[in-house]
Amino acid sequence: MLSQRIATARPLRVALPIARRTAFGQQRGAAQARPEYLSLTEAEDPGMNGGYINPPPVKRQFRDPHADWWDKQERRNYGEPVHEDNDILGMFSPEEYTHTKPGKGLFQIGCFVAAVFGLCGVVSMTYPDKPSAPREFEGGLESELGGPNAVRARAAGDK
Repeated sequence: MLSQRIATARPLRVALPIARRTAFGQQRGAAQARPEYLSLTEAEDPGMNGGYINPPPVKRQFRDPHADWWDKQERRNYGEPVHEDNDILGMFSPEEYTHTKPGKGLFQIGCFVAAVFGLCGVVSMTYPDKPSAPREFEGGLESELGGPNAVRARAAGDK
């Protein structure tokens, strides 16, 4: 009985209705919409940044910290254009060191090196040679240290 059912059964692909889809081809190239870019001359756009108004490159570290800023941490007002190098000019970039001039800094480093070498010289001149006289042993402890070929301890008369 089962064998007759299997023999007379319709194929599964015929039994289930399959909706055929129409094939849509992708159209690329000239027919596809592309964004319009500004084509400015070098005189109109010297920074080649699409006409963006680039403010002067002033590090935010040097702005007045007590002024009434909209964003007090970044020292910036609302709607103020951001420089394209904001990652270098912002408050979270490395701080520019302006506390001393290079000549004064080199002088201070030289003074430090001279002080260290001067201290080493003074210590070497005043440091005592040995805190006490060395102990001497009769016979150099030859038998106690392992026999005639062993390294012997200081004996009387050794220098």
